[in-house]
Amino acid sequence: MPTDSDAVEIWTDGGCKPNPGPGGWAAILRFRGVEKELSGAERNSTNNRMELTAAATALETLKRPCRVILHTDSEYLQKGITQWHAGWVRRNWKNADGDPVANMELWQRLLAAASPHRVQWRWVRGHAGDAMNERADRLATAAREKLAS
Repeated sequence: MPTDSDAVEIWTDGGCKPNPGPGGWAAILRFRGVEKELSGAERNSTNNRMELTAAATALETLKRPCRVILHTDSEYLQKGITQWHAGWVRRNWKNADGDPVANMELWQRLLAAASPHRVQWRWVRGHAGDAMNERADRLATAAREKLAS
């Protein structure tokens, strides 16, 4: 039976200030005690786009199929990937109202990035003391601020 130590753990975060506006994203990957930090920024984005970018980039970084536990404080990301996307695909990337799904290209990128892996999507409350979530938030903020300087 696999344990969490057999999984790559990933913590992601993203945000903009203001929203929409300059945005930053970050991911921390950990496997058997080894960590890797990723981050980036965009001049004009949204919180949701940055959250999706963090998760997709982290999964794209993995070199082989893995068991993954991905931690996110974004309900949009967690619910979109675990609950909503099947309906969007069934409706040809239209939401329940029949409108095009927002951020469709990023959702498609994320689905492609996740497909080789067995991903468990864990939601964590943001800014509630989870050390790794707070660290990802600091990295995303630093990437956004570096872009602005």
